[in-house]
Amino acid sequence: MSTFGPLGTAYRGLSAAQQAMDVAGHNVANVGTDGYTRQRIEQSSISAPAQGWAGATGVQAGQGVSVDRTARLGSALMDASVRLTASSAGYLAQRSSALGRVESTLREPGTDGLSARLTAFWSAWHDVANRPGDPGASSALLSAAGQVATTLSTGRTALETQWADTATDARGMVSSLNDAAAQVAALNKQIRSAVAQGGSPNELVDARARLTESISSLAGAAVRDEPDGTVTVYLGGNALVRGDSARSVAVVGASALDGAAASPPRLEWADQPGHEVGLEGGTIAGALSVLAPAQADGTGGAIAEAAASYDALARSIASSVNAVHRGGQTPTGATGLDFFRLDPTQPPARGLSVVPTSADGIATGAVGSGALDSSTADAIAQLSRGSASPDAQWAAFVTATGSASRAATQQATIADTAAGNAKQAQVSGASVSLDEESVGLMAAQHAYQAAARVLSAIDEALDTLINRTGSVGR
Repeated sequence: MSTFGPLGTAYRGLSAAQQAMDVAGHNVANVGTDGYTRQRIEQSSISAPAQGWAGATGVQAGQGVSVDRTARLGSALMDASVRLTASSAGYLAQRSSALGRVESTLREPGTDGLSARLTAFWSAWHDVANRPGDPGASSALLSAAGQVATTLSTGRTALETQWADTATDARGMVSSLNDAAAQVAALNKQIRSAVAQGGSPNELVDARARLTESISSLAGAAVRDEPDGTVTVYLGGNALVRGDSARSVAVVGASALDGAAASPPRLEWADQPGHEVGLEGGTIAGALSVLAPAQADGTGGAIAEAAASYDALARSIASSVNAVHRGGQTPTGATGLDFFRLDPTQPPARGLSVVPTSADGIATGAVGSGALDSSTADAIAQLSRGSASPDAQWAAFVTATGSASRAATQQATIADTAAGNAKQAQVSGASVSLDEESVGLMAAQHAYQAAARVLSAIDEALDTLINRTGSVGR
């Protein structure tokens, strides 16, 4: 070793201790920064082959310390767990919210719900049967029938509004997904450049990790780390982000509930129209699942299935009441009249209306009977009974909707708890501990002081050797 070699050794010790203090200070400064992952410097001792005399072998100690890199103390396993649970939680939360909103439109149980309206409607027919031809009873019947039609129309309209709102939200989420993908691609480029130049891209990696977590929550993405420091983000097995390039996706299909059956909303690759994106979770998948059209087996989208139930009930009420009403006779002797009308240009639940405008249009008795006969009115009043009655259909729909909503809420709660636990585990391993940083800072300070003492000792030794040993030949 050169006589001046120890100076380099002491300097490297000072530099390493200074960098350790800088990193500790950086950690402390970011203790409250969301998504920040603590850092540490990684050091290794420097050794060199022995030199100086013939036949010397082995390595020579005392070359000092090397700062290899500033490591980011995150866990790839924890990051993957957070992304996976965020995907599931996002999907289930979206479905739970949609089913909860569907349930709220039912207003059951309550005085404004359809059950109460139907009860009042059938009761009004009983009153008409007890007082055939009475203007007061007939007026009450027409009012109750109008309230049934209005309640059905209001509920159906609320579902159409919910469908449109959900579709708008889905398009907004897709826009956020495309923006996040573009930012990940830009960060990939910066990180790859920093790694190639030997720099530390830790803050850029933190920013990218937050974005990939957001993408997973939105669309259930899978993320793979690449050797050059970049990540590849996959949606349904196809790359959304690869290197510094990102693809875009778009929601296509119907823009209104009544068009969903012909053109269901779906997510497609913007650069490959017609190629659907296979989502495995996330809020976008949850939104698209509730926007799906109704199915014959009742497994379609929650909103469309509810609308189909409203329409089926409207058809059931109209057909069952009209079938009996046509066989009766009004006080004026008219027969073959409908009580309800379905507008063919509207969905049944919104197109249901009451035909009679007064007692003269209400068939209360059998054909050929006297003016006081009320057999037809009594027969219509009995339509509320039986397993196939409109009341039973509505009760079954309300029960099924409530059960589905409760199940979805429970599933969403469990998934949200799992996501919270995964996030907490990630944070506990990656967040800054002030106590730990204080200890690390003190250790770095002592190391710096010790290296400074070594430097002083070497300086004194060299001063003595050079200036105080004496002159040659003296």
